[in-house]
Amino acid sequence: MSRIAIQLASSCSFTDYFKLPYDTEDVLGYFGYSFQSTDLELPQASGELDRLQDLKSRISETFPFISLSNEATWREMLIAPVLMDLIHYTQAKLKIGYVLKATDQLKGELDYYLEAKNNLLVIEAKQADLQKGFTQLATELMALELLTDGPDVLYGVVSTGNIWQFGQLQRSEKRIIQDLNLYRLPTDLEDILRILVALL
Repeated sequence: MSRIAIQLASSCSFTDYFKLPYDTEDVLGYFGYSFQSTDLELPQASGELDRLQDLKSRISETFPFISLSNEATWREMLIAPVLMDLIHYTQAKLKIGYVLKATDQLKGELDYYLEAKNNLLVIEAKQADLQKGFTQLATELMALELLTDGPDVLYGVVSTGNIWQFGQLQRSEKRIIQDLNLYRLPTDLEDILRILVALL
């Protein structure tokens, strides 16, 4: 449970949680979830990724010229190409800027929402502050839990474009886990793709 008592407005959007001064653990405790940072054992797809080398070449070629201070640029140049190939491998449905509302305190817009036959995946694009971005991602996963039936485990990713960090919500345990591992583009592109494909 939360280490300190926090107060939230009666109406909060997902982006509000990025701006709040509270620790992730305290925000999740407010909603009755526990929080843990650990090495997640994430699955990796073992099949052939026929577009991998082309994608890696394109990202490596353009990366030195991408301004990471411009969110629109790295969303379009770093995140979007990965997601386009992810759709190729999984045939998942992608919704961009997907609006949902679970409660007045769990509502807003998901940057990227991918839905496959049996699994859901949220990708939150945030500048600079991965920890606050993870807090926002966690609130989005909690909202999805309330609005969906399905697997016991929900997954999400927060990304600054060049850095990707995974998270996991366990329904039965009321727990959210933040992976301690950080994956970087373009170096870890294959790992990122294989994990994303496996999750969907």
